[in-house]
Amino acid sequence: MTFEIPGLKDSVHPDEWQLRLDLAACYRLVALYGWSDLVFTHISAKLPHSVAGDAHQFLINPYGLMFDEITASSLIKVDMQCNKLHDSPFPVNPAGFVIHSAVHEVRPDAGCVLHTHTRAGVAVSAQKQGVLPISQQSMFVLASLAYHGYEGVAIRDDEKARLQTDLGHANFLMLRNHGLLTVGQTVADAFLSMYTFENTCRIQVDALAGQAGAEGLTAVDPRILDGVAHASRVQTGGLGGAFVWPSLLRKLQRESPDYAL
Repeated sequence: MTFEIPGLKDSVHPDEWQLRLDLAACYRLVALYGWSDLVFTHISAKLPHSVAGDAHQFLINPYGLMFDEITASSLIKVDMQCNKLHDSPFPVNPAGFVIHSAVHEVRPDAGCVLHTHTRAGVAVSAQKQGVLPISQQSMFVLASLAYHGYEGVAIRDDEKARLQTDLGHANFLMLRNHGLLTVGQTVADAFLSMYTFENTCRIQVDALAGQAGAEGLTAVDPRILDGVAHASRVQTGGLGGAFVWPSLLRKLQRESPDYAL
């Protein structure tokens, strides 16, 4: 099957085009880092006031494209009723819409929502103790972590309220028996948070594989959690995900430059 997506650069607001570039880059990076699950996970980005006014509109992937196929022009713009706001030959993932619309609806700071089904993320989501305080990476996650119980594939609107309540003000959400979700003010913030969340889970799986259980691991002193926010600001110069984002875009320019089409 071949398809052609018309370029949108000259037909959308410059702010929307920049958001499309960042979100398409995020999809390609998720593919490069091995976090994609064929076509079954999703990342969304809320359109700014300069484009959508007071309306809740966001960009999400065209359901059916692999993440390494997604371009800035192929992303689909939807409203809070999942109506496509421009022509696209692709549908929107129903579960993706339910999860992402739920978060965007109640979190004005949720510029980007990133959800994965990685092997390590699902493994830790199935462990009763959840994220353990056993690594430096886990400190950043535990400082803003919530959990949501598994209710089956997220295609029912009635799950939204429970997901919203469970998420609260957290920026990391572990979906039990399902996967990981991060919330960021920007695409860069959500990506950096997921990078940290994913590595937290990989480290935990590896650490537990060499022990009889969590009691055989060395836990970080809980008092160290109090200084995590300050440490994060120092480590990134106060820029958050924006600190590392330019280097990630350079990586894409070398390895997958057609994301910007």
